[in-house]
Formats: sequence, C-alpha cells, structure tokens
Amino acid sequence: MTKNFCWTLAVARGGVVVLAMGALLAACGKKDGADTPAAVSSPPAAATGGPPTTPAAPAAAGSAASGGVPAMPSAGASAAPAPPVTVTTVKVEMKDLAVRLRSAGVVTPIRTVDVKPQVNSVITKVNVKDGQYVKAGELLFSLDARTEEANIAKAQAQLAKDSAALADAQRQLRRAQDLLARQFISQGSVDTNLAAVESWQATVNADKAAIDATRVAQSYARISAPQSGRVGVVNVSAGSAVEANKTVLVTITQISPIAVTFTLPQRNIADALAGLQKDGAPVTATLPDNGGTFKGKLQFVDSAVDTASGVVKAKAYFKNDDEKLWPGAFVEVQQVLREVKDALVVPQAAVIYGSRGTTVYVVENGKAVVRPVKVLQPQGAEVAISGVEAGESVVLDGKQNLRPGSAVVERAKDNKDGPQGAASAAASSASTPNGSGPAAAGAADSAGKPKAAP
Repeated sequence: MTKNFCWTLAVARGGVVVLAMGALLAACGKKDGADTPAAVSSPPAAATGGPPTTPAAPAAAGSAASGGVPAMPSAGASAAPAPPVTVTTVKVEMKDLAVRLRSAGVVTPIRTVDVKPQVNSVITKVNVKDGQYVKAGELLFSLDARTEEANIAKAQAQLAKDSAALADAQRQLRRAQDLLARQFISQGSVDTNLAAVESWQATVNADKAAIDATRVAQSYARISAPQSGRVGVVNVSAGSAVEANKTVLVTITQISPIAVTFTLPQRNIADALAGLQKDGAPVTATLPDNGGTFKGKLQFVDSAVDTASGVVKAKAYFKNDDEKLWPGAFVEVQQVLREVKDALVVPQAAVIYGSRGTTVYVVENGKAVVRPVKVLQPQGAEVAISGVEAGESVVLDGKQNLRPGSAVVERAKDNKDGPQGAASAAASSASTPNGSGPAAAGAADSAGKPKAAP
C-alpha cells in the first residue's frame, strides 16, 4: 500500500520539529493504494524557497500556529523603503562678507643706495662699521685730498694775479676818461681802456669758477651718507685704492618705513585703484612661524598687467618702527578689497559644482531637495550665493549619498556616533520583514534541508 506524506519543517528556539502530514490524504478523500497525480503534493515552501501551493495552505497555517516561520513574500510584492541618509547641515547665514585678497609678498626697502667714490683716490679713514645705523649727512669715509688742496692753492694764486691786472686796467681807464674830459685824447683811446678792464674782469671771474670747481673735487674726499638707514658690509679699509663710480664702498638701506611688494590678479585691479583713491586700502603682512602681523597701506599699483601671468605689481608701505620686517623676507599679504553687504553665506564644501551648474542640497520636511544656486563671491572657506534664503538648512557632509527626495537624518554635532548607530539599527530592522533578525536567518538556513521521518 502506497502512502504519500507531506513534511513541513518549522523552526523554534528549542530546535527543529518534524511534523508528519500523513492524515492529509485521508482528509482529501483518498483511498489506500490510490496513486493519482493529484495525490502528490508540492514540496514545502520552506524547502523549495518558492510560494506554497493551495493544498499546502493548511500546513502553512499549522506551521504558523505552532510558532514556525511564515512564508516569504512573493517576488511581486513591493520592496521596503530605503533607509534615511545621515548628514550634517548648516544654516544659511546673512552677513557682511569682507572680500580679502591673499598673496605672497617680499619685503623690499623703499630706498637703498650703493655708496661709490666720485674720484680716483685712496681711503685714508673709515668712519663707519658694519651694520651701523647712520643719518643723512654723516661722514662715512675720508679720501686722500692733497691733490685737490694743491689745485685750490694754485687757482687762488692765479685769481690774485688776475685781480691785480684788473685793478691796473681800471686805473688806466679812469686816467683816460679824465684826459678825454680835457680833450687831450680821443674817444677811441678811452674805449680801448674800457675793453681791457672788461677782459680782465672776465678773467678774474674764470679764476673764481676754477677755485669753486677745485673745491667741489676736494669735497669728494669726504664721503657722507646720502640718506638715513642701516649700513651693510663695509667693503674697503684705510689704504684701499678706489676707482671713481665703480668701487662700492658700502650699501645703505632704509629700514623704517619699509615696503612689501606683491601681485594683484587682473580682476581685482579696479578694487585696488579704488582703495588708492581713499588714501590707501588697508593691507596686513604676516611673517611665517608666528613672526607677527603688521598693518600698512596700499601705496602703489603698477601701470601695466604682466601678459605672461595676468597679474599686476603692487606695493604697500609699513611703518616698521620695531624693525621686524627685514628686506628680502617673505610674508603673507592680506588686503581687504571691498565688502559685500547682506550676503547669503554658506561653506564652500556645501556647494556642488557639476556639468549642469552649481547646486546645493536643502533639507525640506526631512527630505533632500536639489536647489540651483549662483556663486556671487568666494572668500576663503565661505562663499556668497543666491538662490537660497537665510535660515535654510543646507547639507554639508553626506552629499555623495543623497538623491533628490532622499530621506535624511541629521547627525548631532556634539555626538556623531549616537545618531549614526541609531540610523544603522533602523536600517537593519527595516531590511527584514516583521522585525525578524538573525533567528529568522538561522531558521531559513536550517529549513533548507528537510529531514526524513524516523
């Protein structure tokens, strides 16, 4: 006699319970020995992984009643909603945004002079030391001036000789005029004496000019500071022979005030020129390694843009009373070009630059909404934009996981792990039906292999 049995596997905490369904044939009105196709039941849903057939419905009900695992939903059922994305947001701020320019600059002296001799001579005395501060007009070097002194004496002697000749010519002129009054000589004789006087007068004037020229040459023997400043290395010593306009004796550099040279982008030239008209725009210079920050004013903008780099040279002056800005030092220059009033400001990281334009994600009713915006003015880590309103929440972190209309959960700023863990738990719970977790997974595992009845 042939008997058909249907076996159903159910999972409980205590283990696997095998239920025999032999009475199913008797309930369906089948007789002993009948072996028709209708009597062959389909495999259980838990074993095949597919949906149960209609005759197996009582078995499924019995399994559910005995605490077993319910049948899996069919493939046609709707999928579970996606879990919310954890993000961080910032509020759109309305404030005045100062447009600052950052650039690398070099400290340069306003004036620097290479001191050179103007005559060929020999150094007789050095009156300055390396690194000394001097004032304008202070004596630095003395040269051998004996030749100029002799030339002055010679010129003075020549002046005395010509002055005596002039005096004699003047006396001759007076006698001739007296004789002309008595009509003893002609007018021509008087005119000759007058010409002699004028000639000697010119000679005397030339002698005086020669003395002045010699004295100028003599003054070259005294080399004085042309400006106030700091002396560099003294390149000569007493007894050194120097050549006119070639030998550099020393260099004097003005330290206070001092300048900083930097470059401006072409787009900021108009703002810089506007600052020049207002007695110079404020400029700050910062030395590296916490060397200090100094305040100055923009004083110069070059008249041409460099065609190779698209920048223009600029220069700012600093008082430098404490002499911390040293010529040749590199500094970071910051200049306030202008100020944007009532700007809508967000962090630069919140803006998405794509092929379709510039956008941000705005959180509305717990969902991410794409909002096209226009960048008005970037400034450091912030940017002024249009297309949003003050107080709106803009997504800062987590944008890469968002899609338009995605549900979002904001991560707390003071405890980032708490909401993240909660969101992960919610996502894990939503991924399994009826809240079944690892136990259900184990049940399905064990249900995949039915056991035969003993």
